[in-house]
Amino acid sequence: MRINEIQELQTAHYDLLLSADPDKSLIEEYVKRGLCFEAIFSETIVGILVLLPTRPETLEIVNIAVSEKLQKKGFGEKLIQFALAHAKNNRYKTVEIGTGSTSFGQLYLYQKCGFRMTNIDRDFFLRHYEKEIIENKLVLKDMVRLSIDV
Repeated sequence: MRINEIQELQTAHYDLLLSADPDKSLIEEYVKRGLCFEAIFSETIVGILVLLPTRPETLEIVNIAVSEKLQKKGFGEKLIQFALAHAKNNRYKTVEIGTGSTSFGQLYLYQKCGFRMTNIDRDFFLRHYEKEIIENKLVLKDMVRLSIDV
């Protein structure tokens, strides 16, 4: 797998971004301010990563997604390792990520990669998304925030 910076988003990129965040207007807002990377495997786009500087010395993973049929094969972990290395190489001290409280697989992956929970943003998804999000048969309400020092 190789990871490239994206200069211009294509439909395949948006499909991946939307699989992790259903609000296209929010996506367009943060991709303008962030750095976007694609994961390529066998000449196919299999994943995407968006990094956004949020505070001095802090970089946030605002979107990370792997093609559904290729999940649980290590691509997400490699994208996270890339993000951590990018942060360290660019003198960031902390990397943050947020995910839904019902995103059990993502919570496992982020903790497996060394992230620790820092707080819960109660009702985040109710405040920021017009449509109700159902995940793992539960209404998604809260965002769990995690971070790691690099």
